[in-house]
Formats: sequence, structure tokens, C-alpha cells
Amino acid sequence: MYPDAAEGGGSFQSSVRRTPAYVAWGSARDPDRAAAEAGRRARATLRRYCAANRLNRLGTLTYAGAGCHDPAELREHLGRFFRNLRDGLGGKPLPYVWVPEWHHTDHGLHAHFAVGRFVKKSLIKSAWGHGFIDIKLLGDLPVGSGSLSEARVAARYLSKYVAKTFTDPTTRVLGLHRYDVAQGFQPRSVGFAGRSSGDVMTQAATAYGSIPSEVWSSADTEGWHAPPAIWAQWGR
Repeated sequence: MYPDAAEGGGSFQSSVRRTPAYVAWGSARDPDRAAAEAGRRARATLRRYCAANRLNRLGTLTYAGAGCHDPAELREHLGRFFRNLRDGLGGKPLPYVWVPEWHHTDHGLHAHFAVGRFVKKSLIKSAWGHGFIDIKLLGDLPVGSGSLSEARVAARYLSKYVAKTFTDPTTRVLGLHRYDVAQGFQPRSVGFAGRSSGDVMTQAATAYGSIPSEVWSSADTEGWHAPPAIWAQWGR
């Protein structure tokens, strides 16, 4: 369970431990399934990070002129951008996440990012310094929604760009991260063990102080071939 992200998940663990065999990159028995599973894990990690840090403001950084076509150069510029942004906000560590995307035209790369606090557009523009910027607080959510729901929407928005790098190999640059986050803000985890999924869910609900708002179980998924699994989400 990740209390700060208000979600948790787990699966059945056999008493007989199996030592996983190493599989070289690109040598999976079912490459499509392996890519889909890797993409799912990446999306989950990004979602929990955004939720735990309430990253509910989405921004875009775009290049002027001919654009940028060098993934390494983009990452260098992004590193400088977030250092400038942090300095402009007083120098304290700042949680953030960014995801690169190729333009559908020949303009090259731009980046989407999320932060969890108000930042003046003038500061973002001066910190970027390579072209155009945009930033917005996510809205149009159901009444009663708060920063947690907003952060989850931001994560879904960013995740679709991350997922694309797993399904479209032309968007992936080996040796470079598909996305990046500020270090030191990873959500803490708490483990529970029980003799049944109901036992574990009861422990998690007690620890969080309320029943989950959403629950998924592999028992309700037709054709599920992996070990039994559950997932739950709390709050709005």
C-alpha cells in the first residue's frame, strides 16, 4: 500500500518461492505481452508519484524555430529548466515529473510536465528560455474532487505518452529514460500479509481509516491467467 498516493495492490504469493530466470532485453517469449506489462508498471509508478505529491498542474514546453530533434539535448534543457524553476521558487526541492513527446509534424520534440503548486507563467517562461510554455490547473472534475483527483487526472494524461514508448519502438531511445521525476519524493510503501484477499483488504482499510472508493479484483476478470491479484484506491 502507498498511503500518500491513497492506493495499493498485491497478489497471491506461493509458499514455494520461484527463482526468476534472467531474460535478456528483446528476448522475451511474448515480446508484446512483455512490453504491455512493462508499460503497465511504468504507468502505475508514474500515477503513484503524481498522486502522492499532488502534482495537479500540467504544463508544456515547446521549442521555437526549427525545434529540437536530439533527445539527449532535450533532457539537458529540461534538467536546466527545473533547476532554474527551483531557484526561482526559493531553492527548495520541488517534486515534478516530465515526459517527452515527438511532434506529429517535423518540429521535433517537446515536453509535458506536472508540478503541484502555483507557478507564475513569467517564471516558467524565463526558466525554459527555448520557446513557448503553457501551464494550467486541472479542473472540470466532479463536485467534491480535490488535489488528489486532479493529480490522478494529470497522471493519466502523462501516462498515455509513456505508454506510447512501449507500443511504438520508434519513440524509444535506448539508454534514456522514458520519463523522469525529481528524486527524494517517491511515495513510501507499507506491506500487509494475510491468508486471504479479504484479510489483506481489511488491514489496508483499517490502516487508511476508511474503506476504498474503488476496488479491482482479478476474480472479476475473465481469462485471467496470472496469480490472483487485487487493487484498491481511496479518496477523491
